This record gives sequence, structure tokens and C-alpha cells, in this order.
Amino acid sequence: MRADVSDDIETRKKRLISGLECGIDTFIVRPGDEVFSSLGKVRLIVNSDGVLSGDAKGMLIRIASPKDQTKAMELCGKEDVIVVSAGDWSVIPFENLIAASGRTKILACVSSAEDARLCRDILEKGTDGIVADTDSDEEIKEIIKDVRTVSGLGLTAAKVVSVKNIQTGDRICIDTCSTMAPGEGMLIGSQSSCLFLVQSESEENGYVAARPFRVNAGAVHAYIMMPDGKTRYLSELRAGDDVMIVGRDGGTRVTSIGRCKEEVRPMLMVSAVRDGTEYTTILQNAETVKLVTPQGSVSVSDLKKGDEVLVLIDEGGRHFGMAVSEKIKEI
Repeated sequence: MRADVSDDIETRKKRLISGLECGIDTFIVRPGDEVFSSLGKVRLIVNSDGVLSGDAKGMLIRIASPKDQTKAMELCGKEDVIVVSAGDWSVIPFENLIAASGRTKILACVSSAEDARLCRDILEKGTDGIVADTDSDEEIKEIIKDVRTVSGLGLTAAKVVSVKNIQTGDRICIDTCSTMAPGEGMLIGSQSSCLFLVQSESEENGYVAARPFRVNAGAVHAYIMMPDGKTRYLSELRAGDDVMIVGRDGGTRVTSIGRCKEEVRPMLMVSAVRDGTEYTTILQNAETVKLVTPQGSVSVSDLKKGDEVLVLIDEGGRHFGMAVSEKIKEI
């Protein structure tokens, strides 16, 4: 977020505090404003006549004419970061910069969630990030909300072929710092090529209260899809890690883990087929554990052959969590 705009230090300080209270932790400041680091745990980037230093190095460029665009284009491939302020906001300069960016990250200054959404979709790639530039707390919150929400993961339905009780095992519960709604959860699976949408404990039953902050994710060996598109093992997760919440429509948002609980519990294996290939996931055998379906959700205790559940199919394999283009068979 920009906290370097006003000539008045108290106004700059107020903007930084507003951004911090809304959840932003990285700010562009003026030389001498490093004292703002005492206001909270923040990352400060110092803007000295357009030269950025500190926690990020690069340039801040204002594009108001074709000449300004040419200057910015000449920096692509040379600077680590270019922060672009486009004034009345024009898409074309950003399209040109994204196309020419090379190793340079392009960040766009925006004053509204609408502009943030536009940044995300430019050339189907979007800018590498956005920088909030507004005094409105409401707009800041909307910008953050929009940046953390992405649609179109492309979930599809797989047909259950068996539900089998297996031995007890070590199960991971993920308690987050956010509440989830029915239809939201996390993508979990025994094979990286197929992750099942496991719903949060957001629905009450007659025995226990809802815990909408929790996903009873499954066995310690399972993969989970992370916000950066990589996978991790459930056993690797720790408090403070970012994790991705996924909705029935494929939309995602990011939250933080507050606590992970590993406990020995009775387990079962769910097998489902999509396009002739069988995939599995292992979950706790408990009626509060539910898989998301195209129309609702179903408890694993009620799951039966022929039911459809939502999954994310991914081609190729994974190496240290990163997608790789090679044939890997996990059975």
C-alpha cells in the first residue's frame, strides 16, 4: 500500500495505520518515515524520487503519456519490480508492460476493487500484484477481499465406487483464522492428480456444534493444495501458514492456520472414478467429515457407491510440491 503520497507526515501515518488495521503489512513510504516500523510488524519500501529500496528494490513510475510508457518499458528486464501508477487508469500500458516484463514484476496502483479486478484479468495473466492507493477503509477492505478471491479452479464431479473402513491412523484437523460456509473447504487427496473438496465443519448435526473454522482434512500423508498452486503434505502444516479455502464454484480465498491437530482416529478410504481413472483419499470415519457435492455435501458415514463428489483433476505429477510434466502413477 502507498503511504507516501501526502506531504503531511500525520496523514501518511494515518494511512499506514488504516492499511495495517485492514490487514496490509507492506507499505511504500518516504525517506525518514522508517520510524513507522514501530507501529506494528510491517515491511517498509522507501520511495526516493521513484527509486524503491528496503524490502523491495525497483522503480515507481507514473504513466500519464506515451513517453512515460516508453520509459517504463525500457526498465522491463532490468529492474526487479516496477510499481506503476496510471492516473486515470488505462489498460493498454499495463498490457504492454506485462507482455514485455520478462523477469520484472509489474505491480499496479489501484484505488478501487474494480481496478484490482481489472488488473487480475489483463492479458489473462494479470499484474504480479497490486498496491492500494486510497484513503477509504472500505475500498481497502474490498481491494484485499478481491485480491484474495480467485474464481475458476475448474472443479469437476467424480463418481464414488467404494467407501472402505481401514485401520486407525494419524489424522490432521486444520483450524483456521477464518470462518467458512457450507460448500467451502480444502482440496485434499492421496494423489496429487486428484484432490477432493473436503468441507469445513460448518454444518451442525444433532451431536456436536458447528466449527466453521475447521477442516477435518484427513490422514497425515495426504496432499493439500496451497495458495501458490503447489501441494504440501498435511503433516507439514503449522500454525501461521497460509492455506487456501475453496468453494463449490471453484472460487478461492486465502486464510492463515491457527492450529493443526494430529490425533489417532478410525479412518476410511474413499475411492472415486473420473474419466476411467480411480482416485482415493483417506479421511476420518466420522459423520462430521463431509465431501462437497455439486448440489450440497455428504457425510462420509452416508457416502455410497454412485454418489458424485467434487474434485480437482491435475495432469502430470508433483516434485517437492511443484507440478511437473511427467507421468507419475500413484496407487
